[in-house]
Amino acid sequence: MKDQKIQIRFFTIADWQKEEAYLKKMHAQGWKFTKISIPCIYHFAKCPPEDVTYQLDYNPEGIAHKEEYVRMFEDCGWEYLQDFAGYSYFRKADAKMQGKEEIFCDDESRLDMMKRVFAGRYFPLLIIVFLVIVPQIYFAISNDGGDAPILIILFSLILLLYIAVSISFIYRYLKLKDSLH
Repeated sequence: MKDQKIQIRFFTIADWQKEEAYLKKMHAQGWKFTKISIPCIYHFAKCPPEDVTYQLDYNPEGIAHKEEYVRMFEDCGWEYLQDFAGYSYFRKADAKMQGKEEIFCDDESRLDMMKRVFAGRYFPLLIIVFLVIVPQIYFAISNDGGDAPILIILFSLILLLYIAVSISFIYRYLKLKDSLH
């Protein structure tokens, strides 16, 4: 039987909770996360099935001061795994936890992380959408070429995908923000 496993999974940058749940489920099935090499490619190593909590943090400032950042989490018992696409990956065996433990001490901290994701990822994507995608749709509509309908559909689908992901992220952000009040 193989000791290594590679799986392809897609998570948007706002789906860190789904990604955490996926990694936890894999560990419970006897596959411990070892790394993510390129977007969507997850590497696992065979291990005894165990309940382990995985947590992701998006903190580019923490990565800039990596040694202190990692030590802070390790002092609380979290194992640092890697950084990928702005996220830092941590895990901790549930048996070593006191209750439901998370790297975020409260919802305010989680809200701050969501703000960092928005500022670091969504805002730049918004600029790209308005500087690249929207003009391409306009040029495809005003173009009489034979490939214009295909380009209109392609760029419209990209725009709709971005809008759907953004609405999902904004909904989660507002829901968490409301829970604080």
